[in-house]
Amino acid sequence: MIVELTALHWIYVAFIIFIIGFMVMRRDTTLVCIIGIFLIAITATGSLSASISSIFSSFIYAITELLSTILVISIIVAMSKVLTTTGINDVMISPFAKLIRTPSLAYWIIGILMMAISWFFWPSPAVALLGAVLLPVALRVGLPALGVAMAMNLFGHGIALSGDFVIQAAPKLTADAAGLPVQSVLQASIPLVIVMGAVTTFTAFFLLRKDMKLGKLKVNQESLAVSSAISQPNLLSTAQKRFFALLIPVLFILDVVTMFVLNLQGGDATALVGGTSIFILLLITLVAHKNKGLEQTTSYLIEGFQFGFKVFGPVIPIAAFFYLGDSGFATMIGDYLPKSSHGIVNDLGVALASVVPLSKEIGAVTLTAVGAITGLDGSGFSGISLAGSIANLFSTAIGAGAATLTALGQIAAIYVGGGTLVPWALIPAAAICNVDAFELARRNLVPVIVGLIATTIVAILLI
Repeated sequence: MIVELTALHWIYVAFIIFIIGFMVMRRDTTLVCIIGIFLIAITATGSLSASISSIFSSFIYAITELLSTILVISIIVAMSKVLTTTGINDVMISPFAKLIRTPSLAYWIIGILMMAISWFFWPSPAVALLGAVLLPVALRVGLPALGVAMAMNLFGHGIALSGDFVIQAAPKLTADAAGLPVQSVLQASIPLVIVMGAVTTFTAFFLLRKDMKLGKLKVNQESLAVSSAISQPNLLSTAQKRFFALLIPVLFILDVVTMFVLNLQGGDATALVGGTSIFILLLITLVAHKNKGLEQTTSYLIEGFQFGFKVFGPVIPIAAFFYLGDSGFATMIGDYLPKSSHGIVNDLGVALASVVPLSKEIGAVTLTAVGAITGLDGSGFSGISLAGSIANLFSTAIGAGAATLTALGQIAAIYVGGGTLVPWALIPAAAICNVDAFELARRNLVPVIVGLIATTIVAILLI
């Protein structure tokens, strides 16, 4: 497979390096991303006016792609606000408070629950279902909001999504591209998912505990205030609080049943959770605020949207840049890539695979790199077909390991792009926990890199 790399590809690579460097130095990347979009646009079009317009078009594209996530997070926050204001939240979390007594228990229980729900309904709905209820419990026992977000990320967007054992969307894509039965990829992925999951979660937990003991990471009082706002006891009676505390989980359990019966996944499942949250918000507000319920409904929604767009504001420019690497290029700039191109990111992955010598060690390392590179667009799924096709080529040359290489590429792509490293992909967990998405990405970086190294070594041994 021959790919023509142009100046556009190399500019993109250069700015990826710049962006990563700025993140490591804890500097803002907005200006770097905008300059990158402009340079790619003017290189492609040769037109100053078109390049300036492309910056605006790229922002529009990024907002459009992220809008459903922004909306559901805003609604969840609005619902959480009315729950804390009325005191319902305190009643809801009291059973969990008895079970979760330490920061360590909070980390592992939240993570395991997140993983279990994500296997059946994918992580985004799971974040919405768990975050609003379990975050206050975790904060009260001393686990920082960043630790809660890491647990939800690594167990949900990491372990559950990379294996995708129940819904099987990811293994089907990679298996089809590799010309393998889905079951063979699933079986090959089991030891790799276990190794990757164990290494990432234990590494993250160790680093988290270390920083907590050193005082570098504490429970953020602002996060505690957001999740546990002072309730107004006169709004609802004790009986009403108990009724709603029971009704809310029942409604979300019905959501889960509906998702299973109607096979709702991804965006459809998230929409169901979002719609249910609006219904809960309206019902409680009208009962609690009575004659002022109509006005208070709007007030809660405004607070939710203010929070949502405040959190997503810094993400739009970097998302716009990375969307250039995939399907967004033609929409933002135009049809200026070579005819043989499958997108800048995929082209880079194919080019890398075509220049490395073939052995099982090199093959495994390359599949990890290809998966990670294709995950940089923030999807996690857009590049896994490429990983499958390259695994097929490599296994043919090596003479073994097709399923293992395919699973390895799948895991690398989804861990990087599915919601543990790329900042806008992990926005749902960051927003629900009221933490900075870029700081969360930095926190996840070491555990994920260590996990990828360990998983690659295991894959080599299994080939």
